[in-house]
Amino acid sequence: MANSTWSGPVRSENGFQDITKNTTTGAVTTNAKLSSSGVVIAPDSLADANASITAANNAGRITIVPDGGQDNTYTLPTPAEAGESYRFIYGGAAADATNVAIAGPTTNNSVFYVGGVTFANTANELSTVYSNGSSDSLMTLITPAAFDVTFVAVNTSAYAISGTVTSNTAPTIAEQS
Repeated sequence: MANSTWSGPVRSENGFQDITKNTTTGAVTTNAKLSSSGVVIAPDSLADANASITAANNAGRITIVPDGGQDNTYTLPTPAEAGESYRFIYGGAAADATNVAIAGPTTNNSVFYVGGVTFANTANELSTVYSNGSSDSLMTLITPAAFDVTFVAVNTSAYAISGTVTSNTAPTIAEQS
């Protein structure tokens, strides 16, 4: 497919869509669309299993984490550039009985987390859990009831983290071992 360049405005009466086409089946999937309602990006739903998060599938979109049948670890990629972002929300219907871990891409902590998350326990008490800002690269959400956490690349070696976590137990942010 060729690239096109316009010097004037591009107009459409029915919006714009970013799609992918399966080369085997020909099935078309709409990844994002721009219309009078704004930009709409379809969320990605993770399976109940450990997974590697990718920029192609998850960057810039909401990723729904299921109510797990076992502890799951979701591993972020090494950021390619500042601004690359990953947002995770809990999609379960009740408090999870298992843990959710979001890990940096390396076990030597060369890509680390800065910032922290607001923790609300189920008694409605608030606190903040912070990373150490230099080597922590593993956030573990312990039996979460709800969460909405975002990881934004500050550069190619650090993700800024923010968001909220609700649980009986505070999340941990630590070095990977």
